[in-house]
Amino acid sequence: MENVNLTPKDIVNKHFKQKMRGYDSIEVDEFLDDVIQDYETYTKENQRLQMENDRLLKKVDELTKQVAVGKTGTTARPASNASTNMDILKRLSNLERHVFGAQLNDDVNRGNRF
Repeated sequence: MENVNLTPKDIVNKHFKQKMRGYDSIEVDEFLDDVIQDYETYTKENQRLQMENDRLLKKVDELTKQVAVGKTGTTARPASNASTNMDILKRLSNLERHVFGAQLNDDVNRGNRF
């Protein structure tokens, strides 16, 4: 509200010079009372909207950070999962060779005995 020239208090305290053929001062005062009420309502609504805008901007910043963290986390996870899966497959292959290789050796050794 940088361009606001008058406050409700300025309007209330404004006095006009009286002239012989001027406006009806009671009518002017009643009109200014209505202007003051509208101006106060406008000011309150403007403040409420400004606070709401600030709250929403903070929420946008927070959600943007969460999305950024989520994106970096998802790109790092598949690479680590891929290497973990590869390690598991290698270990499983070594275990199979060890177990089945031992069974094959036992079968061959048993076959030679008969």
